[in-house]
Amino acid sequence: MRKFIDTAKKAGLDGFMLALLSMILLAWLWPAPGMQDSPLHLSTVSTYAVSVIFFFYGLRLSPEKLKAGLVNWRLHVMVHLSTFVLFPVLALAFRPFFHSEQGQTMWLAIFFLTVLPSTVSSSVVMVSIARGNIPAAIFNASISSLIGVFITPLWMGLVLDSGSAGHFDLLSVVGKLALQVLLPVFAGIALNRRWGHFAERHKKYIRYFDQSSILLIVYTSFCESFGEHLFDSLGIKEIVFLGIGMLALFFGIYSLLTFISGLLHFSREDKVTAVFCGSKKSLVQGAVMSKVLFAGPEAGLMLLPIMIYHALQLIAASIIAQRMAREPEERFVLKK
Repeated sequence: MRKFIDTAKKAGLDGFMLALLSMILLAWLWPAPGMQDSPLHLSTVSTYAVSVIFFFYGLRLSPEKLKAGLVNWRLHVMVHLSTFVLFPVLALAFRPFFHSEQGQTMWLAIFFLTVLPSTVSSSVVMVSIARGNIPAAIFNASISSLIGVFITPLWMGLVLDSGSAGHFDLLSVVGKLALQVLLPVFAGIALNRRWGHFAERHKKYIRYFDQSSILLIVYTSFCESFGEHLFDSLGIKEIVFLGIGMLALFFGIYSLLTFISGLLHFSREDKVTAVFCGSKKSLVQGAVMSKVLFAGPEAGLMLLPIMIYHALQLIAASIIAQRMAREPEERFVLKK
């Protein structure tokens, strides 16, 4: 049990998750400061914080390391197809089961989760504990976030423009992405050679800034949602069912990746990397992308599935990683 707790803490299931829950509780008790018409303008502050997050992300991306990581291309293709194709296709397959207007809104929030990139830190931690291919994990997690800047809004545009989900101004979103996300990312990449070592040396403090910004985004998003009473019809039963669905999604993807990596005769290390990097979704990216893609009170509701999935994926992956770490390499078999 102690090893599981330590693993979960390393992966991010620590005080940050408690802080997220505290932000939701605070938004429920005191939504006024986070509303759009608040004199504190917290929503505007969080918008600028998004740009700073992506600037630091670009600053830590080394073009040389990205080029070197392209060698193991079969593994990378499999991970990114899982992240950006397999996940959303599964969500689309279950769309007919969400009949009501509330059901369609919840499905949209789940679909938003499925088109998000893979998480960075927890994927690398799990791969390291399970004795997988760590350089490949770092490459996949890093490049996934960059690909997600383009793929996530495209997927959301296709779904929202197709009809009942609501109005989606793709041109406006592209403009926001260019200013708030793409420009900071490429500015960071351009300055990597000069300041990249600074970002690496102070990555602990950058992480604190990232987490503080995410807490602010979550608070302002849920303030709007609670202020407009969007959660009034959502009870404990619905949240429990959503949690069960998120667990089923994780283990479904995990099992498929286990099967496919076996068919492709991946090495043990590559199998570990494939199942962990290909089954994860990033709460950080979800929070910052929701800020760009969803204006108004629905942003909080859009974050609910990814917050639940994030917590459950850390718990499940921690247990799996510990099991893999205990197995001798010569007897290692990835089990479904």
